[in-house]
Amino acid sequence: MRPILYSFRRCPYAIRARLALWQAGVVVALREVVLRDKPAHLLELSPKGTVPVMRLPDGRVLEESLDIMHWALQQNDPDGWLRAGDSAEQATLVARNDVDFKPLLDRYKYAERFPEKSAVAWRNAAIAAHLTDLEARLTDHAYLFGDTPSLADAALFPFVRQFAAVDAAWFETARLLALRRWLKVWLASPLFAAVMVRHRTWQEPR
Repeated sequence: MRPILYSFRRCPYAIRARLALWQAGVVVALREVVLRDKPAHLLELSPKGTVPVMRLPDGRVLEESLDIMHWALQQNDPDGWLRAGDSAEQATLVARNDVDFKPLLDRYKYAERFPEKSAVAWRNAAIAAHLTDLEARLTDHAYLFGDTPSLADAALFPFVRQFAAVDAAWFETARLLALRRWLKVWLASPLFAAVMVRHRTWQEPR
């Protein structure tokens, strides 16, 4: 019996979960959902109604993307994503991404909803809070912890992708050369292509 994964193709949290599952070679029954019309079974498994959510064959439910990533890589970690950097430092980077950077990214992306600052001001705050450090880490290495990817690289990439897409023309000229190179490597990877294949919206059996 395969794990069941509820997902939404463009959600950065779902993307990073799918990256780890594909990297680990874990085959799942993927259920692509529409977030404005959540299936009843998804809400039974996780009343908060966000994706990704994964039900394991033993009945356990993983409701957080990082829990899914860790579970997958604990099954199989062929390229050592968990070992590529100090685990505490990886966790710190991911926490900063999720707690500090993501709210600023949302304010930059939807600046009209947060008129207390301009889009440029929100963008600069996001860079200062997170991306400047990533740029420094990537200046001398291909990835955040050296020459091989880590869990943190995969966990952060979908959010940097989202940031870059807000104003792609500006990003292409930004003083974030190393970050841009790193992002392009991920975007061109077969792994990313594999997890972004389109699936039909899953329909709950009637």
